[in-house]
Amino acid sequence: MAANAGSAAAGGEVKEDPERLRFQTELEFVQCLANPHYLNFLAQQGYLKEPEFINYLSYLQYWRQQEYAKFIKYPQCLHFLGLLQSEFFRRELAYAQCAKFIEEQQLQHWHLYNKKRSQFQQKILAKGKPVPVDK
Repeated sequence: MAANAGSAAAGGEVKEDPERLRFQTELEFVQCLANPHYLNFLAQQGYLKEPEFINYLSYLQYWRQQEYAKFIKYPQCLHFLGLLQSEFFRRELAYAQCAKFIEEQQLQHWHLYNKKRSQFQQKILAKGKPVPVDK
């Protein structure tokens, strides 16, 4: 991937670096996979039955590598990217109830995570140690 976003052309126009554009596009798409309703949409539109699209999902597995995963803001998308390799999972996503169930499980996970995190921070404060700050 090139270091700069683009270079100035003769007419003062900025040319987008194709490698950077591809990186950004694939990153955005992979992160969209964290949304169960988007997954449901893909299934209902028939994308998850197309061999070319399934191959594309397989290709995107490189995002699981540390050098790429560090750019991901929604890590659950990597979990769904892995699940999308399963024909059963792709088939079940066509049902709205499946997407709703996944969404409910995500919300419960986040709620539990925040609750445990808050309890951990309170214990640290009670001991007089500094609380780690999120970046």
